[in-house]
Amino acid sequence: MIRSFVTLASTLNLSHAVKDLDSTRQTVRRHISHLENSMGAPLFLVEDRRYQLSSLGESVLPDAKDFLARGTLWLRGQSRTVGALQRLQANVDDWDFYQQQQPLGKIWSDPSLLLRETFRAWTMAGGEIESKWFAHVRPYLIIYRQSDIGWICVEFGQKSVYVKWFGQDYARSSIGRPISKMPAGVEFSHLIYEAFDEVQAAQMARLDHVLTHMPRSDAETLVPIAYQRLILSGAFPDGSPAVMSLVLPVEELNISDLEPSRTSNLGPLEQFEFPPEEAVFEKLLVDP
Repeated sequence: MIRSFVTLASTLNLSHAVKDLDSTRQTVRRHISHLENSMGAPLFLVEDRRYQLSSLGESVLPDAKDFLARGTLWLRGQSRTVGALQRLQANVDDWDFYQQQQPLGKIWSDPSLLLRETFRAWTMAGGEIESKWFAHVRPYLIIYRQSDIGWICVEFGQKSVYVKWFGQDYARSSIGRPISKMPAGVEFSHLIYEAFDEVQAAQMARLDHVLTHMPRSDAETLVPIAYQRLILSGAFPDGSPAVMSLVLPVEELNISDLEPSRTSNLGPLEQFEFPPEEAVFEKLLVDP
């Protein structure tokens, strides 16, 4: 029933929804009717066979997508919690993806001064991207803007790992693109990127450890890489929402039940360092 609701809400066309679901018009109508009876109000307004979401439908749609994604991945064994924090896993052909949310307290014991300094600068700047407190760490960040098609990349810092990995020209060509969908399917992509929505809605931060495969700009072969990602809520000068992402290599991944063989032959991302700024950050920590 939830799948019927989400599909019809995305198409707003009963014939298209029936085709996408490989179902029948009677079944989809019955599913919607059962949901509306349970909730005590219509989810859709229908006029001349044209569907529009009702106010109730609009308000419950995000949760319905979330329930659908979590239920689907739970049945596949791709989603679970470890210490009340999210762990996701997908294995599709020659592409792997493992992500485990980390306690934010790990920032304080992490060997990377850049990670700690970025978090400190974020708090001092109050999330304002153009704040003077944020200027020295901004070159390391990827910045996203919320749009009708989801979160889109609007800036790749010249010193960010993304630029170091793909090159400046490739990074420039990615500006304005929405965050790409994962090969593991719509539900998996939904849970991966809902973190951006949650961070922005709560005006908070999130830390994840990730192991996956990515292509190099000069080759089609996928290379395994391991990194940690800090995402931070923010705002542009006009007040519109933003999310900032700092990606850094990690020497040790904290992902439960990860086979040791998965971390062999890691790509050169693990070798990226930021030595020129370390002394600057050390001085800031002593004399901010």
